[in-house]
Amino acid sequence: MATTLRINGKSHQVDLPDDVPLLWVLRDEVGLTGTKYGCGVAACGACTVHIDGEAVRSCQVALSDVWGDITTIEGLGTPDAMAAIQQAWVAQQVAQCGYCQSGQIMQAASLLAANPAPSDAEIDEAMQGNLCRCGTYPRIRAAIHAAAKQMQGA
Repeated sequence: MATTLRINGKSHQVDLPDDVPLLWVLRDEVGLTGTKYGCGVAACGACTVHIDGEAVRSCQVALSDVWGDITTIEGLGTPDAMAAIQQAWVAQQVAQCGYCQSGQIMQAASLLAANPAPSDAEIDEAMQGNLCRCGTYPRIRAAIHAAAKQMQGA
């Protein structure tokens, strides 16, 4: 069935079965490969995107269940105009292998939109479903704090 999606501010028409996961729509149909496949059961967070600003696991959202505007890592910022969280990620040298980073960044951006000054405990709670095999959790937390300060103008 033909469906029109608004992704990163642009309309995209796709003609796929209603039960196709959003992850595969983004990657295979629209060509936005920044969102990664990790586990397929919403346990790792690599596929995190925003729908109307809410962080969701795109591997578990069926095409028919998409309820609003979608933002992927490609829509968060550009190399020339990175979002504060992306700038902090680079400054804190968070990424090692980098595979989980788009999902981590999208989850962190959602956290900061809801809570502009999160505590360590709030960061840990919000990020607990995003796994990093390289174990860069202390740098992830530091980057979130740095982005929060930058967003507050400090």
